Amino acid sequence: MAADLSQIVKAYDVRGVVPDQWDETLAELFGAAFVRVTEAGAIVVGHDMRPSSPGLATAFARGAARLGADVTLIGLCSTDQLYFASGQLDLPGAMFTASHNPAQYNGIKMCRAGAAPVGQDTGLADIRALVERWTEEGAPEPAATEGTVSERDTLQDYAAHLTSLVDLTSIRPLKVVVDAGNGMGGHTVPTVFGGLPLDVVPMYFELDGTFPNHEANPLDPKNIVDLQERVRAEGADLGIAFDGDADRCFVVDENGDPVSPSAITALVAARELAKHPGGTVIHNLITSWSVPEVVRENGGTPVRTRVGHSFIKEEMAKTGAIFGGEHSAHYYFKDFWNADTGMLAALHVLAALGGQDGPLSALVAAYDRYASSGEINSTVADQTARLAAVKAAFADRDGVTLDELDGLTITSADWWFNLRASNTEPLLRLNVEARDEATMSALRDEVLALIRA
Repeated sequence: MAADLSQIVKAYDVRGVVPDQWDETLAELFGAAFVRVTEAGAIVVGHDMRPSSPGLATAFARGAARLGADVTLIGLCSTDQLYFASGQLDLPGAMFTASHNPAQYNGIKMCRAGAAPVGQDTGLADIRALVERWTEEGAPEPAATEGTVSERDTLQDYAAHLTSLVDLTSIRPLKVVVDAGNGMGGHTVPTVFGGLPLDVVPMYFELDGTFPNHEANPLDPKNIVDLQERVRAEGADLGIAFDGDADRCFVVDENGDPVSPSAITALVAARELAKHPGGTVIHNLITSWSVPEVVRENGGTPVRTRVGHSFIKEEMAKTGAIFGGEHSAHYYFKDFWNADTGMLAALHVLAALGGQDGPLSALVAAYDRYASSGEINSTVADQTARLAAVKAAFADRDGVTLDELDGLTITSADWWFNLRASNTEPLLRLNVEARDEATMSALRDEVLALIRA
């Protein structure tokens, strides 16, 4: 097919509508290009539950083997299970998923051996260039000796690795509602949670890439309504929701109230620092003030970074950080090859809750110290002009500091906000935090009025 790769090759991955924007023919070329760029003699490939995933993954494997690489297919898996396989087997990997996107989408998340990310600057641009060349000139010549394709199940090993990192054997019994959103959590949760002192109430565990119940994106409040109601109805201790490829987890407390990912980041950071005293913890610049505070209180060093998994993983590798967290419910662990795993974060929450007698709402209150707006998106015609208008309005105020590490961050003694442009849509994303609700609301409304003027 004549594909417009600029539409499907994003900053960190490949993603687009199947078969309109890409298909198995292109997937085969991506497999060949991946092997050429990584110079891999062997790779590992997994896929999610989308109807198009098995065919795309098989085509990718065919292209890789054609250029001489031995391919291990691990079949149905979560994205963090693919990262586990890449780390454990020390092989470059490719995961076929479009995460929380609607059913007609699919994509490829690629990594080098040890789950090191492949993004625009670390190989993805080169992969795209090769695929573009081959779509015009024809597929590359096969290797003198083509690679083999074999199958391997990594689910038990993945579960054993995770449960070896967090001790749940002596926790009090907990009742937990888990909403898998018809995504890969329905595949991984029964094995990882099996044998633990948990009464698991499953919701939407049937693997179905058409997402019949709700979108598998727990960051959108409408997608956790069912979970919140079920937690209250069951009198459960907590609820956990996973996104489509189960690399992110979102938590609600015993009242069904959402627990902010910043509070989870702070809680896990405190636990990881107890294991690794004096360690470094990465947080992106729109996580709560409470995160660096908790890190310092627990003897660690907080390091602030841009938003996005490639920046976090890069900074973790550079600093030797033990843990990293993002506002989007991505959690990264040194013990997991610096890769993100929502499942390991979930186990930490269960261990922390089960290791004491109080409810989750009381436990996380210590980590949730400020009033925050959450991320608010505004569609704008000219992102640069609106950012400049906001900057001009705040730049000369007394006691404020301004930085442009990622978008525009304005900070005062009692509040901060960050305004960033989306890479892919005509949107500005606003996050506001303040010491009290009234200050936060007033600041939020003032900035939104400037953005939407």
